[in-house]
Amino acid sequence: VQLVESGGGLVQPGGSLRLSCAASGFPFPFSSYDMSWYRQAPGKERELVATITSPGGRTNYADSVKGRFTISRDNAKNTVYLQMNSLKPEDTAVYYCKAVLNSNHYYWGQGTQVGVSS
Repeated sequence: VQLVESGGGLVQPGGSLRLSCAASGFPFPFSSYDMSWYRQAPGKERELVATITSPGGRTNYADSVKGRFTISRDNAKNTVYLQMNSLKPEDTAVYYCKAVLNSNHYYWGQGTQVGVSS
């Protein structure tokens, strides 16, 4: 089982990045899993950024990213995305994706670094 994040990098404030998280080896169809993005800044706890459910594709966002970030998924490609616009320095963190089937069946990716600085 693997979740592999990509797309991180260093951008200036106001810039954009698109993160991807590709899943493989899941015992159940990717479409069965709720998918989330979390982030962890240095010295802070990991926090939930956005979730997209399955089925239905309902989305939820942390207040700090509403209107700037968009989570989406492509079940045919076993991939979830996080489009991040109007980035701020406080968005700097390691971003992780998480796949959840139930409370006893979930997976984490290894993370991708996002830095926002002028």
